[in-house]
Amino acid sequence: MTVVLFKALTFVFIIILGYALKKIGFFSPTDYRIISKIVLNITLPAAVITGFANFDMNMSLIFVVLLGFLCNVIMVSLGFWAGTKNSCDTRAFYMLNFSGYNIGCFVMPFVQNFLGPLGVVTTCMFDSGNSIMCTGGTYAAAASVAKVDEKNTIGGLVKKLFSSVPFDIYLLMLVFSLLEIHFPTAILNFCSLIAGANSFLAMLMIGMMFELDLEPKYLKQVAVILVTRYLLSASFAWIFYFYTPFSLEIRQVLAIVVFAPLSALVPIFTEKCKGNTAVSSLANSLSILLSIIIITTLLLVMKIE
Repeated sequence: MTVVLFKALTFVFIIILGYALKKIGFFSPTDYRIISKIVLNITLPAAVITGFANFDMNMSLIFVVLLGFLCNVIMVSLGFWAGTKNSCDTRAFYMLNFSGYNIGCFVMPFVQNFLGPLGVVTTCMFDSGNSIMCTGGTYAAAASVAKVDEKNTIGGLVKKLFSSVPFDIYLLMLVFSLLEIHFPTAILNFCSLIAGANSFLAMLMIGMMFELDLEPKYLKQVAVILVTRYLLSASFAWIFYFYTPFSLEIRQVLAIVVFAPLSALVPIFTEKCKGNTAVSSLANSLSILLSIIIITTLLLVMKIE
């Protein structure tokens, strides 16, 4: 218990550090973009490669990709239904803000430190399905509902998906595992060294992006988003943990990843769909706080150290 709390509080401290350094002017409000590029293109891919090292692929993990995709589809559908009595713009807003998981930059550091290589691989599989919707699929659906005058072709969505370095690495390592191709030890040692920086940089970046503008007029809509999202996440976690045929380790990971906070792309897509970005950004920041509390609690309850 002490180990879990110490590691979790370390993550919280790093987030607070990033936020504080931004507030005192050490970082500018846009400096997080530099850290983001390093995390998404260097340290996160290195963590994925290290996680897959010498891992014997379990074919059941392929179904985890489908789960990541379906969780998003269900949340998008719920958002569509929740906005049926409102305008098309509001319906699109809920579709975007009910769905999407920040897995690579938020959940992965927890998994790296608590759940080992199998946890990393399972998380990558779930995030592969999540990425299909997160990087453009959900936006395409919401944009069509909001009647945004922007063409969203299948080719464009595929191009956007494959322009994501983490997604490309997920696929590459999946193919390598299926073909039983392994990287040389020297490369793995090099990647392991870089991967060690992923947790710190990812949490620092989240702190730099964090904003908490508690406007009373926004709180009701934010509450609708977060209560709906986390109740559904709790349902997913219950089903995955108690009713799926996977090993205990995989079920533990699935129960954790569904409590990931909102994707950082959600406020961007909300703006493109002419939605309220202030509400979206506030929901995004509060989801980070909630996810830290929930995931830490789950680690304690499941006695994962």
